[in-house]
Amino acid sequence: MTDILDQNRTSAFSKLFGTRQGTLPRGITSVCSAHPLVIEAALRRATMEGAVVLIEATCNQVNQEGGYTGMTPAAFRRFIERIAKEVAFPLESIIFGGDHLGPNPWKKLGADEAMARAEEMVAAYVEAGFEKLHLDTSMGCAGEPAALDDEVTAERAARLASVAEETARRNGRRPPVYVIGTEVPPPGGATHAIEELEVTNPEAALKTLDIHATAFEKAGVGSAMDRVIGIVVQPGVEFGNANVVLYKPDRTQGLASTLFRMPGLLFEAHSTDYQTGCELSALVEDGFAILKVGPGLTFALREALYGLDAIRHALDGGSDSLHAEMEAIMLTQPQHWAGHYTGSFDEIRLQRHFSYSDRIRYYWPDERASSAVDALIAGLPDQIPETLISQYLARVYPDVVTGRVAPRARDLCLAAIDAALAPYSAATASRH
Repeated sequence: MTDILDQNRTSAFSKLFGTRQGTLPRGITSVCSAHPLVIEAALRRATMEGAVVLIEATCNQVNQEGGYTGMTPAAFRRFIERIAKEVAFPLESIIFGGDHLGPNPWKKLGADEAMARAEEMVAAYVEAGFEKLHLDTSMGCAGEPAALDDEVTAERAARLASVAEETARRNGRRPPVYVIGTEVPPPGGATHAIEELEVTNPEAALKTLDIHATAFEKAGVGSAMDRVIGIVVQPGVEFGNANVVLYKPDRTQGLASTLFRMPGLLFEAHSTDYQTGCELSALVEDGFAILKVGPGLTFALREALYGLDAIRHALDGGSDSLHAEMEAIMLTQPQHWAGHYTGSFDEIRLQRHFSYSDRIRYYWPDERASSAVDALIAGLPDQIPETLISQYLARVYPDVVTGRVAPRARDLCLAAIDAALAPYSAATASRH
């Protein structure tokens, strides 16, 4: 089976990477975030490894109407490229991807209107030079079931692929590669406690591929199926607000074996945030070679910022608190967490700050939050005592005490994010 997986990896990654690098990795990390420190940390790690980096924007985060970041796909690309120039990362080594591209941002509308807007979004992503598109049309719109059947999902995905193909041709761009699937986890993780997940049935995965091939052919874009590099399936991996479901290889043996019958394809694993290094390596070994991560990285950043806030209080005894400021912001703007957190008043209060789904990440771009973070960093000394780093930033203390990370606030934030990225690098790196 290893030979088949290696052949599939080579085929899929050749389509993804093009001619950008000679030695293909075993897998690749998909960084799904719009926080500048997360992007910087990812680029710095890729520089250290001499690797390309895959950065993806989600449909709710970035779209032709701005999304919750206020950025269109073109603006998001400029945002990433600006950070890359600041850290001297080669722009040609960045792969831009679009995640969950479909009607999700407009699913409260009727299907016709939601899909029309999804088509506009896909065109905007391709026009901006995004090369990897995850087509996600599995959710129902107004008046439809929450989850659609495979045939409707595939038909709508083919509609979006048609738009992408025509847009690429019209703009003289290389045609994109695609990821498809009908068993797609919700963006950002689950909203409830999870005990165990049902792994995708092997025959369902094969059916997904066949149905999409038929739909693409019917839509007149059969050749685009040659550029499908992966399928989103459920490997039994997820996180909720308070718990993480770890990967269990013995439960996916049948699913993994279907790659024998899918030449050139990989599985794309969503919601891999908070998996340990062992689980991430096992996922890649079993053919889940595209590992999506997002909230886990901003969760690590929030940990660092709150740790620095505690250090500031320990140093000067002041009453100002980043935690208190973020609480005030979230209470006055509840739209990003209300309905996602449940329980008692105190349970919801804790989830606002410490949930694995990390919906606090939506608030960091807020002007008041940015000002509070800037004030926090400016108020800390250039040399933060190691003993306080040990107390409040245990994730990065070993690197500080050995001199690999400077005991400065911004460096500590980047190091915390990098620590969350490190297991992904170990799992996906080439063994050749």
